[in-house]
Amino acid sequence: MTFAELMYKGYLGIFLEETGTRSGFAFFSLIVLAFLAITILPYLLGSCNFSIIISKMLYHEDIRTFGSGNAGMTNMLRTYGVGAAAATLVTDAAKAVISALLGRLVFGVIGAYIAGLACVLGHIYPVFYKFKGGKGVVTAAITILMTNWKVGLVLIGMFVILVGFTKYISLGSVMCCLIYPLVLDRMNRIEQFPAPQIVMIFALAITVVIVLKHTSNIKRLISGTENKLSFTKKDRKPAEEKVDKK
Repeated sequence: MTFAELMYKGYLGIFLEETGTRSGFAFFSLIVLAFLAITILPYLLGSCNFSIIISKMLYHEDIRTFGSGNAGMTNMLRTYGVGAAAATLVTDAAKAVISALLGRLVFGVIGAYIAGLACVLGHIYPVFYKFKGGKGVVTAAITILMTNWKVGLVLIGMFVILVGFTKYISLGSVMCCLIYPLVLDRMNRIEQFPAPQIVMIFALAITVVIVLKHTSNIKRLISGTENKLSFTKKDRKPAEEKVDKK
């Protein structure tokens, strides 16, 4: 068993292939347990929203009560500055890396997509914070890198160009999510070891949930009231939508 084979098929895929197990109660139970492992654990990990944790530990405040009310890196940047935003970026990226690796080890490339989506959903709808979290851009980006690094680099390049020219993080995020399934499909056609087509379902799901979470940003972009990226200016105005700090 090579490392590449492990990352593509996972321990479960290799085990089933070697044993020839394809039916029966044991097979069904094994599949169910594996699926639960790569959905529940990444979801719980994703629910650990580090922007909320950092804002409460270091500033004794809830980031959701400031600025856009969003528990994410961009709002941390605008509210507390570069240091807090960088800490949020690293920790949110780490949970996506762990989730995708868990998915790959258990179920291979398909498992990475499933676990990555579960982590993104956990970040956006965290069970630990009454299902009010961030917008999932960082966790989604790292998930894309962990499932297909070539697609990830293409989208990151496009994101940097868009944000560099417009200074709108939300615009770069939405545009990259919209073209993500298209880039993945095109790249998958030319890969030596393409991922099964079923992964497109999870890619589309990530796109839909991220774009929907940016509905208010899209409206502000259209009206010309969306905030631009700034590394120096802080904006500590109270959020329009208050949250329970308990």
